[in-house]
Amino acid sequence: MQNIRLLEGMFKQSQLKGKEYLLYLDVDRLIAPCYEAAGQQAKKSRYGGWEEKEIAGHSLGHWLSAAAAMYHVTQDLQLKEKIDYALTELAYVQSFDKDGYISGFPRDCFDQVFTGEFEVGHFSLGGSWVPWYSIDKIFAGLIDVYQLLKDDRALEIVKKLADWAYSGLKHLTEEQFQKMLICEHGGMMEVFANLYVITEDKRFLELAERFYHQAVLDPLANKEDDLEGKHANTQFPKVIGAAKLYNITGQDKYRTIAEYFWNQVVNYRTYAIGGNSIREHFGPENDEELGILTTETCNTYNMLILTELLFEWNHSAHYYDYYERALYNHILASEDPDSGMKTYFVSSQPGHFKVYHSHDHSFWCCTGTGMENSARYNRRIFEKIADRLYVHLFIAAEWNDGELIVKQQTKFPYQESTTIQIEKTEEGIKEIAIRKPNWAAKDLTITVNGQEVATTETGGYLLINYDFRAGDQIDCSLPMNLHRYDAKDDETKQVLMYGPVILAGALGTENFPETDILNDHLSLNHHPLIDVPTLVTDSALEGQVTCTDSDRLYFETDAIGYPGQQRMKLKPFYDIHHERYTIYWYVMSHALYKERGDAELKQKAKEQAIIVDEVTPHEQQPEVEHHLQAVHSTSGYNNDVHSGWRDARDGGFFSYQLKVEQDRDMYVYVTYNRSDFTIEENGREYQRHFDILVEGEVIATEHFTTPNIGALYGKSYPVPAALMKDKDAVTVTFTAREDAVAGGVYHVRMLNEASFSS
Repeated sequence: MQNIRLLEGMFKQSQLKGKEYLLYLDVDRLIAPCYEAAGQQAKKSRYGGWEEKEIAGHSLGHWLSAAAAMYHVTQDLQLKEKIDYALTELAYVQSFDKDGYISGFPRDCFDQVFTGEFEVGHFSLGGSWVPWYSIDKIFAGLIDVYQLLKDDRALEIVKKLADWAYSGLKHLTEEQFQKMLICEHGGMMEVFANLYVITEDKRFLELAERFYHQAVLDPLANKEDDLEGKHANTQFPKVIGAAKLYNITGQDKYRTIAEYFWNQVVNYRTYAIGGNSIREHFGPENDEELGILTTETCNTYNMLILTELLFEWNHSAHYYDYYERALYNHILASEDPDSGMKTYFVSSQPGHFKVYHSHDHSFWCCTGTGMENSARYNRRIFEKIADRLYVHLFIAAEWNDGELIVKQQTKFPYQESTTIQIEKTEEGIKEIAIRKPNWAAKDLTITVNGQEVATTETGGYLLINYDFRAGDQIDCSLPMNLHRYDAKDDETKQVLMYGPVILAGALGTENFPETDILNDHLSLNHHPLIDVPTLVTDSALEGQVTCTDSDRLYFETDAIGYPGQQRMKLKPFYDIHHERYTIYWYVMSHALYKERGDAELKQKAKEQAIIVDEVTPHEQQPEVEHHLQAVHSTSGYNNDVHSGWRDARDGGFFSYQLKVEQDRDMYVYVTYNRSDFTIEENGREYQRHFDILVEGEVIATEHFTTPNIGALYGKSYPVPAALMKDKDAVTVTFTAREDAVAGGVYHVRMLNEASFSS
């Protein structure tokens, strides 16, 4: 990254917009939770959203990483001044803790963990929400500042913080340590691996290897895909940490984990735009379920980091084929070019829209990685390995390492070529390798100084052997065409692409919300959808599309949009903002459309209209955002029915807050599993006997005792109007009887109609 400078183009514009937000943010407000955690009066009030919760302080860490990277590539002195101030403030706040602890929340949860006696869940540890995940961002931010700015103050702060962690964790047994790792812990393995490389302190390598989460990483080491149902973003940093440990130790196990995970995610769990996951979780292999909460942006941020590491071991173009697809269609597309705000999820639901964070009251995880993304565009356009310069991406940029200056001029993807100019070379460069992209419509043509040259292909790169000198010019064709991406789970779900670029349907602003820049990213989940036409054709879809504006890559279909034989407008997905869209089209032959019509799509639209609110148990964000309260409650994932669940036992309970609509009949619709009946456990028998309460009043009692064939089914419970009077939301509680189980509950919805097709 330090040798690459962006030239004019859409990535440069996006980077400058990202820099604006970094300069906008107030360090005093970002660091306020750290002051409060140290028992001190903050200079200013903390930011809202997640920064008001136990995860506070993570945004400061992301900001440090982003600001360091952005200063490194732009040399903006205002950023440097803000980073200097942040370090001064962090050192001051750290001085109040004798052990060097600093974070956005008190250390009580860690002190409890260090005793070896602690409570743990997937997203809670010692009574706090993902404390290692949150403090990991401060570790990483300080390390990035040190590595990129060579500021020793950052290293001193992070070394004290690392000493605190080592001193507390060294007393835990292996069993206690692995128990602790059940809770999401971010990239703690990676930060200690990085600290070892920087300091050569073997304690930090020891700690990095102790953060190896056996339950998740051992199956990957054995090439077993055990990802279904797992919280996706929790796993990426573990795998990146394993990759870093391979670079340090050379142990093949770590490399196997990283390569196998990458292959399974990219080949079997990735959507067209290069992102993955639905409702933050991995689904079954080859499942491409469409929905509003798909493709969490954090995941793709991490996948790009992992991809860079894997290329270092195996110089194969397929890594940057993926990287390019994800960069253009997810990362670039996730930023609003007007406000600079970023997405949490990128919806794949036809007819939905992008939802962006607000300036001061969101601070989601993807707000943090979003800060970093635009500073990272420079990273791997070029890469110099030994005497070979790789051209991975076709983005206008300059390489300058002092000895070699190479400038790439291109308007790609609006231009089907790129020009590479050698401006300086002290000792000469013999080899330039240009990626041969998997979307190329035909063979690439390469000339040097106007003369076509022969190339050899190595790992998907076209290798030019030439005695390059200053003034030499390489021209490379990049032939593109329209082509189709077919969903892995349904051949009627199709996506149109031009080269690496997703062409999404631009569907306008019918019944659009007042704003799509929000504090709460879930608040528009049930905003009414629109009817999206089905594309009906008996020939290949790409043959029914015409370019209407080559300068902007705007296209239009023939009159194949049914009903109504409409012509549908298409444009690059990264250009679609503040309007509805569809990435995936349902495409059918005339015969299939006559048989099925648009009945299935209308049914989905109807379901969307009657769902007022919903929560999917076992999934972190839906449960957190619906204010989960629980006693003697557990959750898990059932691979047989591909769904998470939650239950409570022995008089325990769990509850959620769900929105209601005034002056409408409301129904709690609960999804159960027919296989769930009496349990025998530890010599005790537990029946499924529980009460369902709304606002503390029992509205139903269930008692399931008869086994049945395993399948999900739903039951509807009317909500008495008196319990909703003058309320926007109500608390729905599932309470187990003594020696009994409440649930398992696989889905909870609040409906404005009694029936629902689950």
